[in-house]
This record gives sequence, structure tokens and C-alpha cells, in this order.
Amino acid sequence: MRIAVVGAGFAGVSAAKVLRQSGFDVTVFERAPDVGGVWSRTRRYPGLHTQNDKGTYHLSDLPMPAHYPQWPSGEQVQQYLESYVEKFGLASALRLSTEVASAELVNDETGWLVTSRPAGAQDPLTVERYDHLIVANGIFSDPVVPSFDGHASFVAAGGRVLATGEFHDIEAARGKNVLVVGYGKSSCDVAVPVSEVAAQTHVVARELLWKMPRKLGGALNYKYLLLTRMGEALFRYLHLKGFERFLHGPGNGLRRRMVDSVGSVATRQLNLRELGLVPNGSFEDIARSTVSLATEGFFERVTDGRIAVHREQVITELLVDGDRPAARLADGTVLAADLVICGTGFRQHVPFFDDALHARLQDDAGNFMLYRQILPIGVPRLTFAGYNSSFFSPLSAEMAAVWTAAYLRGGLTVPTEVRMRDEVRARLFWMTKRTNGRHARGTNIIPFSMHNVDEVLDELGLNVGPLTRARQWLFPVDPGSYRRVTAQMIRRTADPVSAISDEGPINMDKIRR
Repeated sequence: MRIAVVGAGFAGVSAAKVLRQSGFDVTVFERAPDVGGVWSRTRRYPGLHTQNDKGTYHLSDLPMPAHYPQWPSGEQVQQYLESYVEKFGLASALRLSTEVASAELVNDETGWLVTSRPAGAQDPLTVERYDHLIVANGIFSDPVVPSFDGHASFVAAGGRVLATGEFHDIEAARGKNVLVVGYGKSSCDVAVPVSEVAAQTHVVARELLWKMPRKLGGALNYKYLLLTRMGEALFRYLHLKGFERFLHGPGNGLRRRMVDSVGSVATRQLNLRELGLVPNGSFEDIARSTVSLATEGFFERVTDGRIAVHREQVITELLVDGDRPAARLADGTVLAADLVICGTGFRQHVPFFDDALHARLQDDAGNFMLYRQILPIGVPRLTFAGYNSSFFSPLSAEMAAVWTAAYLRGGLTVPTEVRMRDEVRARLFWMTKRTNGRHARGTNIIPFSMHNVDEVLDELGLNVGPLTRARQWLFPVDPGSYRRVTAQMIRRTADPVSAISDEGPINMDKIRR
């Protein structure tokens, strides 16, 4: 079976590794000149670091290097993925600087026609047939930049508007008046280095989000609070099991006090009340769509005046004020703005699919209808990887690849289409209600990362043992605990034509013995 994977971030490279070890012929298409996805040098912005510590943010069979800092930089994460490609011999499967122009499902028997071309070019076009297609383009690959009134005159006066992922050179901000739009991770991350060189740095925040310090009270690493099963269980899941029933039943008062106490400490530590930056609602709202780690130095720079935050404001128009580019906010404030950097979200779509195929993949609201965040309902020979963005995105994507490999090897029987559709609809209804619709078209599962991993692996009968899961209640999840899952899947599923391991071909007769 020939498999095409589109995208070479964590999801794409882990899918390539798992599927090649499972005996499949894999080709990975990546429009960037390097692997990495959001960590590619073509998309990194100054100040980019992981939100996870290095012990929880890696693939199961390759830990981050020991010499990396606790929170690796974007460059270090990309280098880690390069080392993963080298360790598992994936370079021959990669087609870097190659863009997929279109992918067409011919029929159930023939599979896919994938049309590709050199990135940035119109031709030459190459058309190839594949038996199966894996979409791993990422849910954070296509930035949404608002269409501001007055943009043309603003640009004519020398102003620039960029997405955070398009801002690579800090010198472009030196001595300039900079507006950063948004209050999520990328906006706050980029505002800190910008504030070190810019004449003025303003952050325009439509809505304030709750932030978690890296070390609560300056001592307790947040990974012991949110990167454990206990931390995940503090927020109500769709289906409650075991101790969660107590936490959201008789123990709900205790649970709420625990969450509120964390919020109180974070508020004091980050000086939010004095800065006028306490978000609306309660700290429990931190889990509505994505938990954001406080960027190191951000609130300190707000305190000393190097960053000014305009809360509950938006840019209503770009303009020219005294021959200089500027922006007007909803409250009438006019700010000088040589450079506008937008961390305003992403468009979740598959650019190489036509509208008809998109309609088959999504509901009427545009949400992806994916069983287990992997399998589209009613579209054959297609699966998704990395459409389960979580606290442990590398691990979540890798376990999704294991699920796909088992499915393709004939080792997994899925429910009927009616049952899968009902389950996905129920989950989307719950996600929409819980997050006020902010779930990235049904692809962002935060904070219920380990619930998703459990559901994927329980369906395969390959979950880690109860002792490991018990440890994860109190200690941060170690992806290394899942390093044997791929080999276990290969042993338990139907034999493919051939199978490949790190050391070469697997002797299937030996495995059966």
C-alpha cells in the first residue's frame, strides 16, 4: 500500500515512522524546506518557545536532548525533529519544498491522485496515485489576518501588517511603533522581544485570557498541576469515570477550591489586579479552548511600561495620521503603528481539497466530523493526523498514527457510520457548549489530552497499564511510557506484505513465536 502524508511537523514525521515500521510505502510532502511544521524556520517568530517542559513534549521513542533547557526554543524543537528523521531513517520518505496542489479521490478502489509541484511555483506538476492519504497539514498552518479598513493607504504610508508566523527578523521592529493584535501565546511571546527594540509596543486584546505562570508561587512547576491526569480531571469531561465522578460530584466543592486557589496565586504572582489585567469570568475558564502559559517577562514589561495592553479593544481601521501610519481602536484611541503583528488565529481547512470534498468532511458549522479525531465518516482511504491538538500534541499525533496503522493493517473494526456520526455530533455539541465555539473546528481537545489518548489506545487494546496511568495522576505524563505501543500494535494486527523496524525488516515468524 502506497501512502501519501501531507505535512512534516510532529504529526507527519511520526506518522511516517509508524507506518513505515508497519510495512507501508510512505511519501511525505512538505512545502517548507525543512521539517517542523509550526517550528520550521520559515514560520518561527522571535521569542517562540514551547509551552510544555521538554520532558512532556516529545515523541515516545526519542526524548529531547539532555542539554536542552526546560522550555526549548523553536529552533531547538526543529532540530529535535531533524534528529528524529535521522534516527529513524525517514529522509528518503520526505519531499521537502514540495507543495500539494490538489488531492482527488478517484474512487474507493483506485484511491487518490495527488498533484504536487515545487513550493511557490505553478509548474511543473507531478501527478501520482496513492492508495491512502493522511492529512497532517496542521490546524495552525494557515494564519487568519483581519481585513482592516484603510489597509491600502496605511501600506502606502509605509505601514506593514503581518501574521506572527511571518515575522522573523526582530530588526524590522527596531525603533518602530508596533501594535501586536491578540492575547494568546504567539501575541504575548512576540511582544516581549519586540518591546526590547521598538519605540513603542502596544498589545490590542479583544479578550483577556487566563495565564498560568511556569512556576506557581515561584516554586511549583505548573507541569505538576496541568500536565497530569489529576490536573486534567479538574475540568469536567464528556464522560466521567472513576475518581472524576467524585471530583465532579460529592467532591465538587474541593475541586472548585483547588482551581480557584491556583487562580488566586496566579493573579497575585502576575500582578494582574494592579495592572488591570484580570480576565472576566473565573480561572476555570482557562480550559475553555487552550491553556496559555504566561510568557516570561511579559507582565514585567507591562509593569515597567515597555508594553501597553489595551483590553477589550479591536482595531477599527488603519489610517495615516500626520503622514505616518497609525491605527484607530474601538474606543477612538489613535496609535502610531509602523508595524502591526497579528496573532489572530488560524483557518482550519485542507487547502488541497475541493469544496465538494470539504462538505463531506465537515458539518453545517464547518466542524470536522472525525471519529477519534482521525477517521472521516463516509470518505474512504483517508485519515487525519494531528487534528487532536492537545497538551501533549506530539504524543497525541503519534498515537493517532498507531490507530491509523492498525486500521490499515486490518486489526481494527470501527463502528457503523451511523454510530460514529452520532458520537462525533454529540462530542461537537459538548465542545461547542463548553468552549463557546472555540475548539478550532472540532480539532482542539485541550485540556482533555489523556482522555483522547486513552480512547484511541483502549479501542486498540494497547493502552499502558494501570500502574503507569496511576503514576500519571500525580506526575507529569512521560511520552516515553508509550514507546512500545507501535511494536505491540504490529504484533497484534494482521501481517502486511513487509514490516520495518529501527534495525531493519521484522521477522514476523519470530514475533508470532
